[in-house]
Amino acid sequence: MSARAQTVRLSPAQHRILAGFARQRGLSEYAMLARVVDQGLTALVQGTGSAIDTREIVTELAAVGTHIVDVEHMLNRTLFTACAAYCYARSAASGACKSDEFLTQEIHAAYDRQRRLAQEHRS
Repeated sequence: MSARAQTVRLSPAQHRILAGFARQRGLSEYAMLARVVDQGLTALVQGTGSAIDTREIVTELAAVGTHIVDVEHMLNRTLFTACAAYCYARSAASGACKSDEFLTQEIHAAYDRQRRLAQEHRS
């Protein structure tokens, strides 16, 4: 079977993209155009399976979202524990006999301060 010549008109933007891909792959623009046509026709014939891919992506994103929530809860507990350990250690090192109620206020203040600082760095 012999190949058949076709004339293809590309917009300037399409030509830039095609030329860029050709340079990246070390191909001529003509060879790259042939690959684009082959892959495009294959996608049209076989279909992209986008409906299946979309469902899988949504399922995976939901799972990732659930794991992120779990990790966030764990990090919050870890931060609070670290703040508590710091406040109790600081109190013990200073030799001051502070009540648990007072230390609890300091722990919450330290925790809130660290959360606020994290928010500021994210913005």
